[in-house]
Amino acid sequence: MRRVAITGAGTVNPLAADVAGTFAAMAAGRCAIGPLDIRDADRLSVQIGAQVKHFTPEDHFDKAQLGMLDRFAQFALVAARQAVAQSGLRFDPALALRSGVVMGTAGGGLGTSDDSYRTVYEEGKNRVHPFTVPRLMMNAAASHISMEMGLQGPVFSVATACSSSNHAMGLAFQMVRSGAAPVMLAGGAEAMLCFGGIKAWEGLRVMAKDACRPFSADRQGMVQGEGAAVFVFEDWDHARARGATILAEVAGFAMSSDAGDIVMPSADGAARAMAGALADAGLAPAAVDYINAHGTGTAANDRTECAAVRQVFGAHADRLMMSSTKSMHGHLIGATGAVELLACLMALRDGVVAPTVGFREPDADCALDIVPNAARRAKVKVALSNAFAFGGLNAVIALKRA
Repeated sequence: MRRVAITGAGTVNPLAADVAGTFAAMAAGRCAIGPLDIRDADRLSVQIGAQVKHFTPEDHFDKAQLGMLDRFAQFALVAARQAVAQSGLRFDPALALRSGVVMGTAGGGLGTSDDSYRTVYEEGKNRVHPFTVPRLMMNAAASHISMEMGLQGPVFSVATACSSSNHAMGLAFQMVRSGAAPVMLAGGAEAMLCFGGIKAWEGLRVMAKDACRPFSADRQGMVQGEGAAVFVFEDWDHARARGATILAEVAGFAMSSDAGDIVMPSADGAARAMAGALADAGLAPAAVDYINAHGTGTAANDRTECAAVRQVFGAHADRLMMSSTKSMHGHLIGATGAVELLACLMALRDGVVAPTVGFREPDADCALDIVPNAARRAKVKVALSNAFAFGGLNAVIALKRA
């Protein structure tokens, strides 16, 4: 069993167009949630979201490329370029032959689907864009990253709703650890902030209309975001041999299924995933300093997640820090775990724990140290990143400071 290092990270998300900017925004507690600027926003009951407003596709792709790329794939490619550049990797033919990509997404090319439905049903046209299928398919982001980097090993996508990117990164970790691949690019990408995407979520009645306030007694629900984050997962010895800077060690991963309700979370299922990640990493609960919570801001999720933390950590639950960065960048659905892993990297490398902003009123059911409203300086050696999805699918990653 090999050790696994993270040697590169890249992102495009509502807070910033790169990792450094994202760290700065998280440290400052900046919230990117605001009024939506999309077609027919006036017809929506929920008119806020966390949009990527600092991204110009033409700065990154030519006209021919843009014809093939939905917004979620654009985000993914830019993030992957950043991650590989930071890693310093050069994929020679031998390395490229065995290296691959795993990306998580819940909606795939939802913007392309939305535009195509408008073309056919609203405008009455009988033809859609000739590349509609390759633009909207779930594996588009992973495939385009593979093609651009020349990676010929395992390449696929994972779709497990809000756990998609944690599942993707966990599977990439397992492949590198087992020796199946020396390097894997992994993360998630999502771009669901279109009329149809938001209208669908409105039906669930879990959306807040003003702000995302995880763990606050007055929380009203989640707020959608968009974006991507991609990481280079690399065999530790391979990374050390080439003198790479190691950002963190991926120490453990576990997944579980509630096998219960399609939308209501389970404390037992979440607890089994957290405990499993610790066991996989060979870590005691008392070793954990920080948890990046799933923390959606819904009444059920936050209460259940806190109960699961107490179940796993016992008395240590009162000593660890747990925050939800969804309060700043929104819920990126299939990409959310990937962007949230950046908060874990910031805590491990820089000793800065991102806050849960918007907190106003304590909730007895969420009586943990949720790092309210302001970032905190702290020594963090071990961090967990939680993701708990509709369908009862849970995925937790354990990270150690390099």
